[in-house]
Amino acid sequence: MFIIIFHTVVGMRLDTTGDRIDDQTYPLTTEDLLDELGDIEIDLAKGTESVAEVIQRFGEQTFQTPQEVKHTLHAGVCERAIGRKGYSDRDPTTPGSVYGHECVSF
Repeated sequence: MFIIIFHTVVGMRLDTTGDRIDDQTYPLTTEDLLDELGDIEIDLAKGTESVAEVIQRFGEQTFQTPQEVKHTLHAGVCERAIGRKGYSDRDPTTPGSVYGHECVSF
């Protein structure tokens, strides 16, 4: 059995921030991360958000690897990182969802 994992984050670019995250000494506390990288702006699909704004949503923690920091950033960006809110071209609209659409018959 083979499992293939595709990891693509659309709507957010770390650019050189990813390299700066890699260059830090680990383990790294939230406080140390914010001192070093907190003022960096992350480009989102609809604007920017600072590393500090994203990381502070998760409270105090200690990051063991650069990948943990990147995963936290990917998980914590605001809704400006996504396209149309509530949209999915894969799943049917959940009953009662405010993001639904009118049914059309052809």
